[in-house]
Amino acid sequence: MTRGFRFNEKYLSQIPALQQLINLGFEYLPPDQALAARQGKAGNVLLEEVLREQLREINRIHHKGRDYLFSEENIQSAVQKLKNVKYDGLLKTNEAIHELLTLGMALEQTVEGDTRSTETARPDIVLFVNGIPFAVIECKSPKVEVEQAISQSIRNQRDEYVPKLFIYTQIVLGVNTNAARYATVGTPAKFWSLWKERQDKEAAMAQSIHRTLPDETKDALFSGEFATARRFFDTLEAEGVREITEQDRAIYSLCRPERLLELVYKFTVFDGGIKKIARYQQYFAIQRILTHVKQRDTEGRRRGGIVWHTQGSGKSLTMVMLARALAQEPDIHNPRIVLVTDRKDLDKQLKETFAACDMAPQRARTGRDLLELVSDKKADLVTTLVHKFDKALNVKKYRDESPDIFMLIDESHRTQFGNFAARMRQMFPNACYLGFTGTPLMKKEKNNFAKFGGLIDKYAIDQAVADSLVQYEMSLNVGRISSMR
Repeated sequence: MTRGFRFNEKYLSQIPALQQLINLGFEYLPPDQALAARQGKAGNVLLEEVLREQLREINRIHHKGRDYLFSEENIQSAVQKLKNVKYDGLLKTNEAIHELLTLGMALEQTVEGDTRSTETARPDIVLFVNGIPFAVIECKSPKVEVEQAISQSIRNQRDEYVPKLFIYTQIVLGVNTNAARYATVGTPAKFWSLWKERQDKEAAMAQSIHRTLPDETKDALFSGEFATARRFFDTLEAEGVREITEQDRAIYSLCRPERLLELVYKFTVFDGGIKKIARYQQYFAIQRILTHVKQRDTEGRRRGGIVWHTQGSGKSLTMVMLARALAQEPDIHNPRIVLVTDRKDLDKQLKETFAACDMAPQRARTGRDLLELVSDKKADLVTTLVHKFDKALNVKKYRDESPDIFMLIDESHRTQFGNFAARMRQMFPNACYLGFTGTPLMKKEKNNFAKFGGLIDKYAIDQAVADSLVQYEMSLNVGRISSMR
């Protein structure tokens, strides 16, 4: 090993993070090149020329079977609109930019016819996507607690530091080699989360840290203040394979391009103005549900199932993110979603949660109201109490046989039993039934799993309960669609 180098975050955390990010597909920009890409102005946080190039490359207008490029005027308008969003506090401005990034903007085109900072701060690593700073990583030595990286990131978001950077930022990380936490901007320190990868990605993780960088990339990386570190890292590379660290795992899981974009577009919400990103349990539960519902029985019905959770595990936000994911899933055409509960307070709470996340559902207040909403297809997202299906069918014997109706049933250990549930299934015989429950089941109630098609996922429960659920799941034929449908 090379002796005499400084054991600080630049060597022990920041450089390995940069090497891994390069292997994951990011291009490294040394500080001088990054500053030049910002027109030499420290206050500029967008790489405007990169953004313009990507707008030209990505966007097309489809008209009468032909593709047309965006006009230079529209490209400049898009850049200026993103650049000049009025600063209205960190979270409100970040929400406005998140909407621009995820929903886009409308610009007309004829076819065939400033905030000052009293302090300066330089985050360790900024990840740009199409010239927009999507992620910011603070790196610390393993001798420094990761909480210091978190507090530094929170400090940098304050008005007197660099809020203009963070209004564009979608995810923030604090890392050292032994620990890593992630959050969104504006998140208090106690809510920064640990990510645990539940997919078998060890080989891909190893490749992301062991692949040798090309010499020209090394020349760029080990320049400026990093130049003296090259000998050390060349020696480390020559010694062979190193163990995967917690920092490596977090960067691979959260920052590889496809996962980063997915988390931003599908798994980030503003809940009453508070920005929230999925915990790993929510992310993987939703991924398993999406895989589950794409399976069909011989009659074309989608496979349903149960998601088991515990109180305080974010069930309502899981349902919000699931509804959004179903709406965005390319293999599901024009889905309609019905949120079912058995108590007025739960119905009101669920409606308010969805509304706070900009997914305002129509609330069925009577059986007749429910009938009108579903029969006239007046809403793609409806909340209702389970007994209203009985009242609706007493008004009119309505039946919708679409397999693209998704029934998200809260406290399903209660709402799936009895005549009311039977009437719900009578109205929607081919719908996909997805139950959410956190209540321990009595022995007589365990056919709850079979009723919905088996256990899809479980999270945030103690190990003893988890083990008993696994044993019970193995006793069920979860591959079949229950005849009780």
